[in-house]
Amino acid sequence: MARKRSRISTSMATVLLLGAAGGLAWAGAEAASSFIEKRSAQDVTRALQLSGHDWADVTTDGLQVRLTGTAPTEVDRFRAMTDASTAVDASRVIDDMTVAAIDALSPPEFEIELLRNDQGLSLIGLVPAALDRASLLAGLETGGLPVTDLLESADYPVPDGWDAALRFGIEAARLAPQAKISIAPGKVAVAALADSRQDKGRMETALQRARPQGVTLDATISAPRPVIAPFTLRYVMDGTGPRFDACAAETEDARTLITDAARKAGLAGPANCTLGLGAPTPEWGEAAAAAIETVAALGQGDVTLSDADVALVAPAGVDPALFEQAVARLEQRLPAVFSLDATLEQAEPRAAAPIEFLATLTDQGTLSMRGRMADEQMRQAVSSFAASRFDIAESGLRDDETVPGGWTVRVIAALEAMDALESGSTRVTPDMVALTGMSGDPSATDRAAAILSRRLGAGARYQLAIRYDRRLDPALGLPDGEECVAQLNRIMSESEIGFEPSKSTIAGDPAPTLALLSDVMADCADFQIEAGGHTDSQGSEGFNAELSRGRAQAIVQAMSDAGINTANMTSRGYGESQPIDTNETEAGREANRRIEFRLLTPRPVQTDALEPPVTISGVTSAPDEPDDAPADDAAMQGPQLPPVFGPDLPRHGMMPPQMQGPQLPHASEAAGMVPMTVGVSEEFETLDEREENIRVPVLTPDEDTPRPGARPASVSDRADAEPTDETPAE
Repeated sequence: MARKRSRISTSMATVLLLGAAGGLAWAGAEAASSFIEKRSAQDVTRALQLSGHDWADVTTDGLQVRLTGTAPTEVDRFRAMTDASTAVDASRVIDDMTVAAIDALSPPEFEIELLRNDQGLSLIGLVPAALDRASLLAGLETGGLPVTDLLESADYPVPDGWDAALRFGIEAARLAPQAKISIAPGKVAVAALADSRQDKGRMETALQRARPQGVTLDATISAPRPVIAPFTLRYVMDGTGPRFDACAAETEDARTLITDAARKAGLAGPANCTLGLGAPTPEWGEAAAAAIETVAALGQGDVTLSDADVALVAPAGVDPALFEQAVARLEQRLPAVFSLDATLEQAEPRAAAPIEFLATLTDQGTLSMRGRMADEQMRQAVSSFAASRFDIAESGLRDDETVPGGWTVRVIAALEAMDALESGSTRVTPDMVALTGMSGDPSATDRAAAILSRRLGAGARYQLAIRYDRRLDPALGLPDGEECVAQLNRIMSESEIGFEPSKSTIAGDPAPTLALLSDVMADCADFQIEAGGHTDSQGSEGFNAELSRGRAQAIVQAMSDAGINTANMTSRGYGESQPIDTNETEAGREANRRIEFRLLTPRPVQTDALEPPVTISGVTSAPDEPDDAPADDAAMQGPQLPPVFGPDLPRHGMMPPQMQGPQLPHASEAAGMVPMTVGVSEEFETLDEREENIRVPVLTPDEDTPRPGARPASVSDRADAEPTDETPAE
C-alpha cells in the first residue's frame, strides 16, 4: 500500500514538472512572438517614414506585417512594399493598401512665341499634336525669309479659342514685320516696332479690325523718336494766359525740367513736350527752362528757341529797367552755344489802312487769297507758290509798293505753314502771322511753329490756334459713317437679341451684343445714326408701327444703360412698311422682324470744335483799286481768329513733314508735272535779302498731261534740297 502511494506521488510530481515546463515554454514562446511583432512593426514603420510614406499604417499578426492606408499613386504603393521588404522578409509583408482615385489629366498650356524681324521668323512653343504644321508654315508670309520651326507638340485635345487665336496671330505677323507675337487660347499679345507715328496708328487700327470675336488683344507698338529740325520751343505769356506754341526735348530729364519751369511760370493747361532727336546741345533743357523763367519774371512776352538761337520779345508795356535786368540774367544763364536776341517792342500808331494778306482753305483743299503784294513779280511768286500746294479758288491780290520789306517771305511762310491744315485761315500783317484751323495731324501746331521760325527767324511774331481732329487723322484709320452703320448692322444680324412676342421687351441676355456695339460706337458716337425698328405683316398696321418704335427705343435705351454714348442716336419705328423678304413664310417673316441702323448725315457732329474760319468770298478790290480804300471796309479786316491756344486746346508733339516717312505724291506729281521751287533761301540773314532772292520757276505739265483739278504737287523748298534742271539751287 505504501509502495502504491509512492508510485502515485511520483506520477503526480512528474505531471506537475512537465506542466510547469510546458507553461514556461508557452510563456517564452508568447514573449518571443510579441517581441518579434513589435520589433517588425518598429523596423517597417521606420523604413517607411524614412522614405516619406507617412500615409502607410503598419500592423503585425505574428510574423506577418500588414500594410494599410491610401497611396497617392500606384508608384507610391509599389515603393512602400519595396521599402517594407528591406526591414523584414518580403514574404511576411501583406499588401492591404489602396490607391487614391486618379483625376483626369489636365492638358498642358499651349502657347506659341512668334518672333519676326528682317532676318526671318522663328516659332517656339508647345502646340496640340492635331495642328497641321505644314499649313501653319505655309500661311506665314515672310517674303522669302527663312522660317525656323522649334515647336513641340503634345497629344491633348485642342483647347477652346486656340484656332481663332492662332489665325489671328498669323495675321498679326503679316501686319507687323518687326514683332514678338504670343499666341495662347483666346488671347494674342503683340509687341511691335513701327516706322513712324502714322505706321503705328495704321498697325493698331489694322490689328483691332482683324481681331476675331472672343479673342483678346494686348498690343504694345512703339514708334521711333522723330528728328526735329529745327529743334524748336516757343513759350508765350499774353492775355490768354501762358502756353506752349511748340515744345521739343531730347531726354526725359530735359522735358521734366522744361515742363516744371512752365508750371512754376503759371501754365495750367497741357504741357506736352515732344521727345525727339536733333537738340543742338545736351544743355537744351537748362536753356529752355531759363528762357521760360525769364518770361515769367517779365510777366508777359514770349521766347522762342530755334536750334541755338534764342529770341525774347516783350510787349511795349514792360518796364524797360525790368527788361534789361531780365535780359542780363538770361545771358548769364544761357550756355555758351546759344545766342540771344532780345527785343522790347515800342508802341506805334496803327496805319489808317492796314496792310494785310488773307487766305482761307476749305476742307476740299481749295484756297482763297486776297491782300497786297509789293509788285507783279512778288504777286506771281505768291500765286505760283500757292498753286503748287492748293487748288486756287480765288485770288484777289493787288500791287502795293508801300508794303514793308520782307513781306513776300512772310506771306509764303504763312502759306507753307497752312499746308499742315485740313481747313482754316491765315492773316498776315507787318507785325503778326496768325493761323487758325483744323488738322488731322497731332503735330500740326509744332510743325507750323517750326516752319515760321525757320522761315522768319526765331523772333518772328505769330499766333497759332490749330485744333487736332482725330477723325481727320489718316494714321488712326477711323471708320466713316457708312462703315459705322455697316458694322452695327452686321452685329445686329449676327446677335441673339430678340423680343418677347408682340412686346418691346428684350428677351435673352443682350450683354454680349451690347459689348460688340460698344466697341464700334467708341469710334462712331459722333455720327448721327438712327435705330429703325421693323416688323412682319402679321397684326394691324398701327400696332406694328407702335411695336417697331418701342423695340427700336428699347435697343437705344439698352445701349445707353450699358454705357454707350447714344447722344447722337435716334429711334424710329417703320412697322411693316419696309420688308426685306416675303411675309408668306416663317423664315421671311423672321428676316423682316429686325433692328436696322441708318446713317442720317455723312459728316460727324462737331460738338466742341473751334469757331469756323471766315471764308473769303468775292473779290471786292480790283488790282487797280486806289490806295485810299476805306480802312473800315469789313471785307478788308480778314477772318476773325479765335483766341490763341488756351487750356481747352490740346498741344501735340512736333514732327516736320520731311521726317514723317514716305509721302504719297500729290496729284500733279502723279500726272507728270514738274515740281517747282519758290526759293525762299535761308542763306540770307534778313527777310529783305530773302525776298530779293526769291526765284519763281514755272510749273508746267508734260505735253500730253492735262493739269489735274486735284490738289497739286508739294513744293520742294527745303534749304538742303538737291538742285535739278527744273529746280534752281538756292
